[in-house]
Amino acid sequence: MSEAAELDVDTSTAPIIPVRDEEDRLNPDFIAAVEAALEADDRAGLRDLAGDLHEADTGDLLETLNADERAAFIRLLGEEFDYTALTETDEAVRLQVLEDLPNEVIAEGLGDLDSDDAVYILEDLDEDDQAAILEELPYADRAQLKKALDYPEESAGRRMQSEFIAVAPFWTVGQTIDYMREARDLPDSFYEIYVVDPAFKLLGSVHLDKILRTKRAEKVTSIMEETRQAVLATEDQEEVARRFERYNLVSSAVVDENERLVGVLTVDDIVDVIQEEAEEDLRALAGVGDEEISDSVVTIARSRLTWLVVNLGTAILASVVIALFEDTIEAMVALAVLMPIVASMGGNAGTQTMTVAVRGIATQELGARNMLRVLNREILVSALNGVALAVLIGVTAWLWFASPGLGVVIAGAIIINMLFAGLSGLLIPIVLDRVNVDPAIASSVFVTTVTDVVGFFAFLGIAALWFGLPF
Repeated sequence: MSEAAELDVDTSTAPIIPVRDEEDRLNPDFIAAVEAALEADDRAGLRDLAGDLHEADTGDLLETLNADERAAFIRLLGEEFDYTALTETDEAVRLQVLEDLPNEVIAEGLGDLDSDDAVYILEDLDEDDQAAILEELPYADRAQLKKALDYPEESAGRRMQSEFIAVAPFWTVGQTIDYMREARDLPDSFYEIYVVDPAFKLLGSVHLDKILRTKRAEKVTSIMEETRQAVLATEDQEEVARRFERYNLVSSAVVDENERLVGVLTVDDIVDVIQEEAEEDLRALAGVGDEEISDSVVTIARSRLTWLVVNLGTAILASVVIALFEDTIEAMVALAVLMPIVASMGGNAGTQTMTVAVRGIATQELGARNMLRVLNREILVSALNGVALAVLIGVTAWLWFASPGLGVVIAGAIIINMLFAGLSGLLIPIVLDRVNVDPAIASSVFVTTVTDVVGFFAFLGIAALWFGLPF
């Protein structure tokens, strides 16, 4: 008898490979095992490895695999592949996967999803591809998804879940409980039950905890709350997310223009919206648009080139200012050494103020009522920081070039540029927002231009006057 048999060890069972490592990233050994199963076309082995993965883990795995491995991964998993995983991937990966799969396979996978997830997957496809996939679905599902896709992009109607529970106002708590126990087409998870009239106009909602705590004979209208936070289907998703945050909502009814109940939004959808909007603003501030890490070289280059060209134009403007003081710089070479310091400090200060301003506009915390107060605050902050930096840089320049006058010149230029940095960092995003230009996208270019131009002009201009240099 072998040692393994004596110890009663099951040598036929492969060791379990952890999906994620200690840093919460996909385990390289797990990825290697999946790739080996794909290369060997090992359906059973792949299902043992990835058949029970959470959709978030499956989404990360799809992004890690090569483009030609993703279709094989889905094919081998078959019915065990959860198409919800496609909502967890970058748009580029999602579109590539959908292009590699037959329409009937995609339709079959979408048929098992909640409507909000199915819409999320379909909305980035071309209209022809959408129509082809929808034609493969049953009529009821097809009509439901078409209706959601007709709403504007990034609206509540695109994010809502069309599966919900609605009852008549004359129903009792007991009838409602019995219905929930017996019905087969209920949502997988829900937090509220909605009360509607015969025209499906929303009357109110009842939280599940009230249902469980109320006697069966009571009518639902006796424990119903008027739905004050119902969301209009055409409302922007960012506004809806802000409402969830403000009122600590877990779910919210979605109504059409006639106040008829058409769907429900839940907090898990809103968390995704908040993350999307935050990432969008962050990328916009850096001038990279909606770029994803999985995008192609051509797509990324085209996305970045536009703002690089704009930055080139503003850089030329700053160079024109420097050219005006060409004789001044030739007369005193130290000015060329110190110029970048003035521009850099102003640019950093302007970016700090701009970031706070853009965030305040996005969250509606910065408006007409408090703009003057915030403006006064930024002036004071800029003045204080400007004086502190002026002393530090002025003394440094004095010791460096053995010239007290040069220290005074750069100190004065720093104070002036810091004040303009604070003002432009606040006012430029506000002005852009007033003229319906996204301040997250355009602010940085203009703020940097102001601080560069003002910084160079102030430094070189003060130097020319102080030292009597040629202008």
